[in-house]
Amino acid sequence: MKNTLVAIFLSLALAGTAAADVTVKQTTTGKGLGMSGNAPATTYIKGNKMRSEVQFGDKTHVTIFDLDAQKMYIFDSKKKEADVWDMADFAQELSKKVDVSSMKATLKPNGQTKQIAGATATGYEMDVSMQSAMGGNQQMMMTVDLQGPVWIVKGAPGADDYNHFYKAAVEKGWIFSDPRAAKGQPAQAKAMAEMYKQIADIGGIAYESDQQIKMSGEGPMAGLLAKIGSISFSSTVTTVDTGALADDLFTPPPDYKLNPKK
Repeated sequence: MKNTLVAIFLSLALAGTAAADVTVKQTTTGKGLGMSGNAPATTYIKGNKMRSEVQFGDKTHVTIFDLDAQKMYIFDSKKKEADVWDMADFAQELSKKVDVSSMKATLKPNGQTKQIAGATATGYEMDVSMQSAMGGNQQMMMTVDLQGPVWIVKGAPGADDYNHFYKAAVEKGWIFSDPRAAKGQPAQAKAMAEMYKQIADIGGIAYESDQQIKMSGEGPMAGLLAKIGSISFSSTVTTVDTGALADDLFTPPPDYKLNPKK
């Protein structure tokens, strides 16, 4: 479960990013399951490709999304090798394991505005809920609720391409977390993807978000989840740059060993 929640943390960091030739720097904070403190993050998006970098201590975690090639690359700064996922096959596999009919996702205006990174952001309340079977075990059912405010800058630099990227990814059945974690909790991964689509539908970029993830269940799950408690995550954009980006940012370094994953 810890790997699943770390994946959610990385996913949430992506929610505040822009698309096309845009570089977004932000700070992210997580609390729960041994995670705490600030983690600097940088996201680069160029057309149908995105690179996310999140720094934990002296290690930088990198995820590259290539929608056209249907490939996801995951690696870190400590090893010269990258895991490669065929997302067309993975999306098909994931669709067989999750019942999206249980998903509920809303993003409603809260009537507030505030200044973030020199831009005026409009406040929304996010609420994503979905049932999930831990490890696919129907006897270990739980409900995952992700709630909190999201501050969106409409018409922000790169917003049109940002919206295009996420909508195209969701249409292809993509997720935005580590596929290894998504295999154990496919409902969470699908719920997060739907959240990004809803943000894209508004036509802006999330400059700030502050969420709490709560999990509940019955029987043996109730006691286990009560011990874990809630997990909170937040991210705030600090700068946005719309300068051109080099193509080689969106592929693993040429001297890296590529490890196909299923």
